[in-house]
Amino acid sequence: KLWDAHTRECTGTLTGHSSVVLSVAWSPVDGKTIATGSDDNSVKLWDAHTRECTGTLTGHSSVVLSVAWSPVDGKTIATGSDDN
Repeated sequence: KLWDAHTRECTGTLTGHSSVVLSVAWSPVDGKTIATGSDDNSVKLWDAHTRECTGTLTGHSSVVLSVAWSPVDGKTIATGSDDN
């Protein structure tokens, strides 16, 4: 979910993972892309304005526990998983 920190109200829900989301990271470069890591073994990329999924990263064989954007180029995402 996305929240307005000032009003403390939910402003939107990112729907698309088939299991629990364990990690969320906001792009440090464009300010509008969000990456989410899930128990469904995938990472999804989202447009924060439209709330739509713009892509899915697959390749893990187990739960994705963490996602982090590169502070250098803003294009690279590191993912941590139970599969190493």
